[in-house]
Amino acid sequence: MDPIEILYRSHDLLICVKPAGVLSQSGTSGQKSMISLLESQTGCRVYPVHRLDREVGGVMIYALSQAAAAELSRQIQSGEMVKEYLAVTNGIPSQSEGLLTDLLFHDRVRNKTFVVDRKRKGVKEARLMYRVLQTSPSQSLIHVRLLTGRTHQIRVQFASRGTPLSGDGKYGGGSGPLLLWAFGLTLDLPGAERKRFTAIPSKLGSFLVPFAPETLNLKKDENNS
Repeated sequence: MDPIEILYRSHDLLICVKPAGVLSQSGTSGQKSMISLLESQTGCRVYPVHRLDREVGGVMIYALSQAAAAELSRQIQSGEMVKEYLAVTNGIPSQSEGLLTDLLFHDRVRNKTFVVDRKRKGVKEARLMYRVLQTSPSQSLIHVRLLTGRTHQIRVQFASRGTPLSGDGKYGGGSGPLLLWAFGLTLDLPGAERKRFTAIPSKLGSFLVPFAPETLNLKKDENNS
């Protein structure tokens, strides 16, 4: 495997591009993971602070100390760290942009998330913003900004509206690669400025992605708070 692409590194953390198909956290013996690959590549102890589904590639952040892991986890929990994605859906959303809000329950035994209609134990609110960037007769390329971070959130929220992600067999998107890519991460760097890191693929499924990072903006405003 080629070396992991590292976008930024300090003594506190590193930001890199996870290849699709690699575990974001340590797995069972013999399975390659970002932890083992990064530790081998950098010679440093690496601490995970968030995850991407195995099938999903894109920008990830890892701490290089326990103190940094605690601060990055705080930013994630508070919503200060912004995560952005590109997704291809089967079908076209009824609105070209909007805010999706649902109550989600994750079944750990089945490793599947469900939209439910009332709060109960284990149910959490999920919110995201989206904008349709391109469409074909049967699919859409969508920019997504997470406002919460729930398991399989993007996948289940779009699937529940009849537009599952292409290749997402678990939620009705059919076979093939899961067309979801984590292209952007914005955070407050410890002791430095707030910065946005991006890795935009040239193509996602049948869609070309001719967008510069600065043109891909979904800002949280008072109407979407």
